[in-house]
Amino acid sequence: MPSVFANASNGSGDYVIAFSTVSENRISYRVEQSTLEVKELHNDKISPLFLAVIEATEEAILKSLFTAETMEGNGNIIEAFPKEKILKMMKED
Repeated sequence: MPSVFANASNGSGDYVIAFSTVSENRISYRVEQSTLEVKELHNDKISPLFLAVIEATEEAILKSLFTAETMEGNGNIIEAFPKEKILKMMKED
């Protein structure tokens, strides 16, 4: 399925903020050395990472929409995503 999002790429001018829980990326509060040595992905190699994040985000959004069910509460009804109608529209593109 073709992506409906514009691709962020190296030099595109897009801003990307990333967070990581990898322990190697944490900066200790205790100073053991006066300098830090950091490994970074070279700027020329970042575009595939941007694309992977875009695709993973798109997949997460689509999965959440397609697995949603009709909900009712406080006098309100929110209908589930019209899966068949959307799939038909996606095939037509």
